[in-house]
Amino acid sequence: MLVLVAPGQGAQTPGFLTPWLDLPGAADRIAAWSDAIGLDLAHYGTQADADAIRDTAVAQPLLVAAGLLSAAALGDITPDAVAGHSVGEITAAAFAGVLDDTAALQLVRKRGLAMADAAAVTKTGMSALLGGEPDVTVAHLEKLGLTPANVNGAGQIVAAGTLEELAALEADKPEGVRRVVPLKVAGAFHTRHMAPAVAKLEEAAKDLTPADPTVAYVSNKDGRTVATGAEVVARLVGQVANPVRWDLCMETFKTLGVTALVEVCPGGTLTGLAKRALPGVQTLALKTPDDLDAARALIAEHSSAAADTQTA
Repeated sequence: MLVLVAPGQGAQTPGFLTPWLDLPGAADRIAAWSDAIGLDLAHYGTQADADAIRDTAVAQPLLVAAGLLSAAALGDITPDAVAGHSVGEITAAAFAGVLDDTAALQLVRKRGLAMADAAAVTKTGMSALLGGEPDVTVAHLEKLGLTPANVNGAGQIVAAGTLEELAALEADKPEGVRRVVPLKVAGAFHTRHMAPAVAKLEEAAKDLTPADPTVAYVSNKDGRTVATGAEVVARLVGQVANPVRWDLCMETFKTLGVTALVEVCPGGTLTGLAKRALPGVQTLALKTPDDLDAARALIAEHSSAAADTQTA
């Protein structure tokens, strides 16, 4: 069973889109999407520096565009399940047929702008905590006024809050935590600080006509599969102010019997978590087009194995 996953904000790096634009039709597709959302995706994906693509209003549509472009480059594939981390849920919604590519990018453009506005109210950020026991870490974060915004599994929790609260965390780490790593994001996403963005997204969602998912759509709100397009969109709206439970998504992957996981561009983060939390599951991250052949081979192997199972 194959699951296709999409990373969230912080996965972007300067120039990461450059090699993908050499693929046939890729530059034209990016240009059309840029026109549709009023943002020069090619510029930000190839020429902009780290500070420019850290901007929430830029990073989010750039990540969704990269995910859609890299998945299209794989060819005509049908995963058994899809999921996304944070903004990657919009990419996953497109994979599942809930939204078409243009609608997904228009929604994420509005999402990025709304979250950037919310982040401008108070100086906030996020930091990843590596190691430690989840219960101990969560209790310690709450004591400091921080939110466990991403519970990623595999020994990783992301804290979010004001810069002062994050500074206090640096000086007072939870027991067992080895490192505290500031993330390349511009706000305390998936916390109460994003509440103003929820109202704006509720308005934006009224313009959507979502279809029901054509494959299993695993929501990072609670790791459950979602059966209707309307519920997917409702979760996308509320998600900006709710914690990401990627640990529960991976538990669902186990329950579904996932045997292979492919992470779209800019891949690496979610495959790293899967390698630690999902032993025995084959993983592959799409970082550059050089990874496409290996990904196609993994997908073909999975498809062959699935066909053999159904025939037996």
